[in-house]
Amino acid sequence: MNITSMGIDLAKTNFSVVGMNQAGKIVLRKTLKRDKLLTFIAQCPPCLIGMEACSGAHYWGREFQKFGHTVGIIAAKFVAPFRKGGKNDNNDAEAICEAVNRPNIHFVPVKSPDQQAVLTLHRIRKGLISERTATINQIRGLLAEFGIIIAKGRYPAQNTIPGILEDGENGLPFLARRMIARLWDRIKASNDEILEYDREISRIARTDDTAKRLMTIPGVGELVATGVIASTPDPHLFKNSRQFAAWLGLVPRQYTTGGAIRLGRITKRGDSYLRMCLVHGARAAISRLDDKQDRTSRWVKELINRRGYLRAVVALAARNARTIWTLMMKKEDYKAMPALQV
Repeated sequence: MNITSMGIDLAKTNFSVVGMNQAGKIVLRKTLKRDKLLTFIAQCPPCLIGMEACSGAHYWGREFQKFGHTVGIIAAKFVAPFRKGGKNDNNDAEAICEAVNRPNIHFVPVKSPDQQAVLTLHRIRKGLISERTATINQIRGLLAEFGIIIAKGRYPAQNTIPGILEDGENGLPFLARRMIARLWDRIKASNDEILEYDREISRIARTDDTAKRLMTIPGVGELVATGVIASTPDPHLFKNSRQFAAWLGLVPRQYTTGGAIRLGRITKRGDSYLRMCLVHGARAAISRLDDKQDRTSRWVKELINRRGYLRAVVALAARNARTIWTLMMKKEDYKAMPALQV
């Protein structure tokens, strides 16, 4: 059995494995238990192993690489077109094996444990923020049932809720007051925990050379810098800066036919969290433009006048993404270019 590539459908306990030879013929079909998978892979000669980008993919990728295998992690949406027949584990493994052999398939880079740990920090923080927002909105809705209205936004809510709970003349029943006080305690606990995660992210950003380099870019702070170094193991995986921006979904969606080029909204592919951080960072950078006269600042100001504020924010986020890739490749700090004299 001369296996040159394998597709593995990952699961919790049962793993479907399909192997192909150089001619693309299936020479192996096997279902393995979790505790048998590594033993089987260790006995196979080094080959190309494909997996879908799902829970556990990076762990298995690292383990397979220890045995000399080349690992290709593929986004599920790129595997689906190769599936034949109904959706089951064997067909999924075969589709993965087909996809991993295609020359133009883009692989998800295998992350190290440290990179996954940083991303875990970001995900927990993001979850706490979502939970806090949901709790604030829940309090806002509950108080509205008693005729008490809170202004929009997190800060107005956090400044108003303690006074409402202490006001004994606002008609809020004791039981409702006690339940809402518990929700308020949950918000305060979330604030403290989020602050701890922010400090940890700040510590990572201050101690990592690449993160410090990226933070010299206006609009790139600790969240973006640490998120990028955790999500992008190797900038050489991208041919150019535009491909990196496209990986983050910050390039226009293209619909071209008959030679007529139509560009629409951004594709929003890739990591939505990292894209969101870049957009928020661009918004913060624009708010601090003031009287800056460097080339980028003047370009942003002209773009705001010509195309509007929101388009300028996204355009600056895309530009920052390209700059991030360039700095990671050249290992240099950002230097603001002076404006061209006309």
